Amino acid sequence: MSQPGLDFPSCRQRVSAAEWQTRVDLAAAYRLVALFKWDDLVFTHISARVPGTEGEFLINPYGLMFEEMSASSLIKIDQQGNKLEDSPYHVNPAGFTIHGAVHSVRHDVQCVLHTHTLNGVAVSAQKQGVLPISQQSIFVLSSLGYHDYEGVALRDDEKPRLVQDLGSKSFLMLRNHGLLTVGATIPDAFLSMYLFETVCAIQVRAQGGGELTRVHPEIIATAQQQAREATRGQGGGALSWPGLLRRLDRQMPGYET
Repeated sequence: MSQPGLDFPSCRQRVSAAEWQTRVDLAAAYRLVALFKWDDLVFTHISARVPGTEGEFLINPYGLMFEEMSASSLIKIDQQGNKLEDSPYHVNPAGFTIHGAVHSVRHDVQCVLHTHTLNGVAVSAQKQGVLPISQQSIFVLSSLGYHDYEGVALRDDEKPRLVQDLGSKSFLMLRNHGLLTVGATIPDAFLSMYLFETVCAIQVRAQGGGELTRVHPEIIATAQQQAREATRGQGGGALSWPGLLRRLDRQMPGYET
């Protein structure tokens, strides 16, 4: 059944094939975040660079739930977060402060994914941050930065500090705030968030038990090599994405419209 106000006209015929595929994958990522229950009503964001452009990006219409996202509902914006096409929806002003800062310096990144999950915020409030206590944690710890909380992300003067704290890493813990991942593709950014959230959930549960056993630093140092070997060089995002889309097709179809 169609939902009032959510019948967005298809833009497939007026965008490039590369942009359309990015729109489909980004809408799928939003719905997968909802499916995995990582969403925070309408208050977090996933952005993706439009292929073949210097500074155009896609982001969510502010006010739509993540399970309502579709390829044609996504809003195209510039580096400053200004809308480049008509839409009845606005863009969250705090949303692209963070995303725009990352995209402006990380040209190797197509996708930036940010969440406020309960587990992620809980660990972000812990002084020691992510602990080396699970197999999953070694992949996060091998490429993890931290950014201290400065209030709701509305000020441009925070951007240089945020991107400096991220550096060339794939994972950023926003202290007292949440989690952020970046990826060369949308599937890569999504898989990184899956790992990040899983690591935080394991840590919160493990802390409720006895004394914790830590993974040796030498093992963490080889995590990236282990990841390449475990995925036969394909990368975890490319390996898992087709199956994730099949799950989405079964449980939350409609993102590709």
